[in-house]
Amino acid sequence: MQNLPLILTVSPDRLREVRVKGCTIAHMAYRMGRGPHLYRAGGSQPLNGGLMGLDVQQFDGSGQVAPFCQEVMRECASRNFRGVICDFEGRKLPVLEQIVQELGESFHRKGWSFYVAEGYGHCSPHAKVMISSAISGGSLEVRLQEAAERYGAERTILAVERLAEDFFLPAPNGNGTPLSQQELTEHLERLTPSVFFSRELCARYFTYMSRDTGAHFVLFDDGGTIHQKLELAARLNLGGAVLAWAEICEWKAELGLGG
Repeated sequence: MQNLPLILTVSPDRLREVRVKGCTIAHMAYRMGRGPHLYRAGGSQPLNGGLMGLDVQQFDGSGQVAPFCQEVMRECASRNFRGVICDFEGRKLPVLEQIVQELGESFHRKGWSFYVAEGYGHCSPHAKVMISSAISGGSLEVRLQEAAERYGAERTILAVERLAEDFFLPAPNGNGTPLSQQELTEHLERLTPSVFFSRELCARYFTYMSRDTGAHFVLFDDGGTIHQKLELAARLNLGGAVLAWAEICEWKAELGLGG
C-alpha cells in the first residue's frame, strides 16, 4: 500500500475531524442541479485544495453542457482544486456523457485529475476510471486486472465500498439485502457464527439458517478486508484508491490513516 495514492471523500460536516497526512481530500460538497448548474453545500469549514466531489443524483438530465462545465472549471480554479470526482454511479444520461467528454478534455489541458464511475470510462480517454470493490461473485483481482488491461493500470482506480449484505440462498441474481453496521453487529452477536475469509471476494462471510426464511449468506468488510483490498490495488500497480471517510474512519489506525 506504500505507493498507492489514496483519496478520501469527505462531506463538509466531517471535514474538521480528518487529520490524515499523505491523502488527497475530495470535498463531497457539490451537486449538479436543474439547469444544469453547480450547487455547493453549506459548511463552516472553508474549502481549499484537493478535489471537487460532484453528485448528480437529483439532476433531471436537461440543459446545456458548456455553461455547466465552465462553472465547474471556475469553481475549481477559485478553490485550488486539482481535480474532480464525478459520482455518476447509477445514472446513465446522454448529457452526463457529454459532460464527461468535455470536462475530460478541459481537465487534461489543465493537467488536473478527472475521475469517473466505471459506466463512464468509455467517454473520455483522459479519465481515471473507478472500479467498485463491492462484488458478490467472481474474483476482485480478476476484475481489477481486466479493468487495468482495458484502461491501463494508471487510469484504473479502486473505489472501496464498504460491503455488508445478507443474501438468501440460493442467490442467482447476486443481490442481497444491505445491512447497516448496527444490524451486522447484532447478527454477529446473536448468531456467534464461524466467520471465514474469501480470497476471491477479499471479504469476510458467514452463513446461518432462519426458521422463517431458510439459508442465508452474509458478506461483509472490516478494517482487515479493506486493508487487503488496498494491498491488492498496490500489488497491481493501480493508479490509486478512493475511500469514503464516513465508511472507514473507525478503522483509520488499522489502515494507516492516523490513530
